[in-house]
Amino acid sequence: MPAIVRKLVILAAADGLLLQPSSQRSQRPIPDIQLQYVTNEICPSEAAQHGHNELASFEAHGIVGLFTVASSSYLISISSRKQVAQVRGKPIYVITGVSLIPLSSQSEAKQAIEQTKESLKKQSSVARGVGASIDSDSSEDEDDHLVRGQHDITDDEDPTVPPTPEASHPSPPGTPRRASQKDSTVAQDVISRRGQYGRFAEKWFSRNGWSVDKKRMQGMSADAGGSNQTSKLTKVEAAGREGTSSSIGVSNDEPQDDPIQPDGGSKEPPHPSNKGDAANTLLPKLLRTTKMLLGSQSFFFSYDYDITRRFGSQETRADLPLYKAVDPLYFWNKHLATSFVDAGRPSFVLPLMQGFVGQRGFTVNTESNEPARAIAAVQEDVSEIIELQDNAAKTGNFKVSAKTRDFLITLISRRSIMRPGLRYLRRGVDDEGHTANSVETEQILSSPSWNQSDRIHSFTQIRGSMPLYFSQSPYSFKPVPVLQHSPERNHAAFKRHFTNIVSRYGNTQIVLLVDKQGGEAKIGEQYEEHTKQLNEENGINGTKLDFEWFDFHKICRGMKFENVSLLMDTVGPKLDEFGDTIEVNGKIQTKQSGVLRTNCMDCLDRTNVVQSACGQRALEQQLQHEGIAINLQTDTSTQWFNTLWADNGDAISKQYSSTAALKGDYTRTRKRDYRGAINDFGLTLSRYFNNIVNDYFSQAAIDYLLGNVTDQVFEEFEADMMSGDPATSMQKVRQNAIDTSSKIVIADQSEELLGGWTLLCPLEPNTVRTFPFEEAVLLLTDAALYAVRFDWNMEKVSSFERVDLRSITGIVRGTYITSTLAAAQTDEQRNVGFIVKYRPGKEDIARVNTRSLSTAVALTPDDSNNEKLKKGQQGADKDTEHNNEENNNNTGSEPVTKNNNNTTKEDPSQPSKLLAFKALPARSSLARSDADGHDDHQQAVIVSEIEFVRSVCEEIGRAVGGGGGSGHAEQEEEKERKSGVGAGAGGDAFIEERDIISLVDARKSTGLLEQWGHSLKKLVWA
Repeated sequence: MPAIVRKLVILAAADGLLLQPSSQRSQRPIPDIQLQYVTNEICPSEAAQHGHNELASFEAHGIVGLFTVASSSYLISISSRKQVAQVRGKPIYVITGVSLIPLSSQSEAKQAIEQTKESLKKQSSVARGVGASIDSDSSEDEDDHLVRGQHDITDDEDPTVPPTPEASHPSPPGTPRRASQKDSTVAQDVISRRGQYGRFAEKWFSRNGWSVDKKRMQGMSADAGGSNQTSKLTKVEAAGREGTSSSIGVSNDEPQDDPIQPDGGSKEPPHPSNKGDAANTLLPKLLRTTKMLLGSQSFFFSYDYDITRRFGSQETRADLPLYKAVDPLYFWNKHLATSFVDAGRPSFVLPLMQGFVGQRGFTVNTESNEPARAIAAVQEDVSEIIELQDNAAKTGNFKVSAKTRDFLITLISRRSIMRPGLRYLRRGVDDEGHTANSVETEQILSSPSWNQSDRIHSFTQIRGSMPLYFSQSPYSFKPVPVLQHSPERNHAAFKRHFTNIVSRYGNTQIVLLVDKQGGEAKIGEQYEEHTKQLNEENGINGTKLDFEWFDFHKICRGMKFENVSLLMDTVGPKLDEFGDTIEVNGKIQTKQSGVLRTNCMDCLDRTNVVQSACGQRALEQQLQHEGIAINLQTDTSTQWFNTLWADNGDAISKQYSSTAALKGDYTRTRKRDYRGAINDFGLTLSRYFNNIVNDYFSQAAIDYLLGNVTDQVFEEFEADMMSGDPATSMQKVRQNAIDTSSKIVIADQSEELLGGWTLLCPLEPNTVRTFPFEEAVLLLTDAALYAVRFDWNMEKVSSFERVDLRSITGIVRGTYITSTLAAAQTDEQRNVGFIVKYRPGKEDIARVNTRSLSTAVALTPDDSNNEKLKKGQQGADKDTEHNNEENNNNTGSEPVTKNNNNTTKEDPSQPSKLLAFKALPARSSLARSDADGHDDHQQAVIVSEIEFVRSVCEEIGRAVGGGGGSGHAEQEEEKERKSGVGAGAGGDAFIEERDIISLVDARKSTGLLEQWGHSLKKLVWA
């Protein structure tokens, strides 16, 4: 395959960043390129080589990609790495630190580069000072024959970033993290400053509380009392809003040490000073989160080996660039690398995979008569394992003696980029059949020399969330899963999911580990039911699914995790049928014909235990195939195998829940005691803390880095402190709600549907501001207007109100501001809505889906109406459900076109009522168009909120005019104008232009408690 840039020098030139690859002598030189400031254009470098020694520069180990948010762009490069394994003589690395260099100006780039160099020097000196070895991760062919390069900077496993001196409040240097401190428990990490969850835990729960410099870093007052400091913005945020320049330095896994420095001398700010731009406001946190994520030692790469594909499925074309050869399902920086691909620079595109890579070497006594004592020696240190492979490659399979044989086990886990994210924010399945926390794990057994004549065994298994639509609240220690959407939609996604699995792996054995009692039982039963239904439909093209429900907690109660062997006895014959992949002489001798799919609720702790047991069973059988009898369950020297799988489980768990896996003590030692239970309790607290504090913004950042959303997502986050799921096509969901509602609520088939829309409306009827606002469906026919309350989880009509067009007395449209907590919520051009005023008559009705035989609700003006609606909504928990037609057939109620009271529209004693609606945001954070390519999606993006409201109001106005509105209605509308229903006084037109809730009124009605609550959430979340 074409050469990949292994090392390069990044220089801050006058016109842009110069990227100078360092080539091997046996390799064709890769041309230099230049990234233009501001425009981000990638072009050949025509600058002369002399004079570059005077430019600020540092050496990187590869390019991650180009990161752009709002009008700011940053080059992400790998500043430090560590070799963790070697496959077929090809090194595999993990990223330990990245550098973000701004592309705004030379001064900004220079400042960031200087900070990068200084940080790398400090971490190197700290490692030497404590006597630790410097991890140079350099191989002979890579570093000894460099043609060009100005620096020889070694890598370190845990890079640090020195604190940035503030312009007006210089902070003392922070204590660097020493190599001797790298090993710690997760419980210690929660309180320490390490990790994405550590900074808040340390501040809120430590005895020392908030120190002065830490207060300043978090945007709090540096004053002890807090009374003299009015601004809650950090220096960085203030600089960003005022247009002051700032720069980003190298990676750090300590997010509280903000590497952003103001540079007052720069005339070109790295991001604009638009105070209403949420992306710019949250940019410092986004950059810290990006560096923390990429430097979390969970992203792996190889310059000349495809780690994204398992044995038997790798690309054989040698001329194919690596980024085209890798499996797109595990290509995590594909979006970030798009600029280099489009510019025709494939040598700069280095695919990254998130997951885990681990390796162990072990020696087996071939003449041992005791399978429990067959392991003679083990190599767990990475440098020893690499040395073992290098020696074996030079001399053939290296053997200690004629009675021993050396083996190498490699474990690779690959996390899918589909439905990515964090624990309670990404659950279940999406419309395309992709599930959350989907991970493919491959266990490879080989000789240390990787000799082609030797057998290479590969066993693959997968995990993933249950392929059903469900959610769980992050605010509970044991949240009950809540099923969502209709059974038909669930089954369609379920079938699509297993269609993908069968096409990729073949036959599938499902192992479900959730409880058969309690909150998990219901969703487990649905999983089993959909499996049976799919098999009754002849499976996936004739391939039926095998299903095994193993109640892990019940069977392994009392910490008896060894009872997992009962599950192995059950599914063992099916695993034997699947076999494994065996490669000899570069050719596939046998190929694994099926896959084991394991899941619990999170696909973490219970799944880790079961998958490690499956891996142990596979290794025993593979060694038996090599003529060696071994029993890993009873062999006391197999700690190395358990540790390898425990490390894998911890890595997957940290990526999904931000903590190590529970039950890790059993995975490591095959023993369970009270100390492990106490540690699990601490991890559970850590997960709970992350669920409610850190995960919301991290989820938005992950979606943005993958290109699933636009920077509009940060505006949504600023308003609600959370973001939506980009995998859910809201256009489809809303159109389905309109279609479903029209079928249910329009009983008279002679009525012609003129239009249907989804809008926001107050929680309580006949009001303009009762929280929370909910999304509702508005239907317009040639005879009536239908306001439908919709259950979006179950895709059913909750209640509806029918208003005859002759009862409508007028429409008010205008500014409709319901909150002033975020900048986007105060934009009068985007926060608009309308009020439909009407006087209830005998043709108007309201019905609530109580899932019982009673659905009618009188449209009386007294307060009891609200109580009836509430009771009707509470009745939704009943077991039976009937739509309007069933109610008409099975009860003595009147047809839906009649009302149950004696009021008429001509009765002047009836007071006017109103229906209030607010337009949904026109701009969507979804980065890609609708999967079906509907024009409605593009239209929804283009049409502004004002135009949308105007269009709906005019449509209603035409329908009312065409419906023969009576003169009495006009008289009543005049009375309403005089009474001032809504806000302000109106004109003589049927559709009035006036504020519904103005910005001034909204600010007056926003209480201090509401403001304080949002400020506290913003302080913690953002």
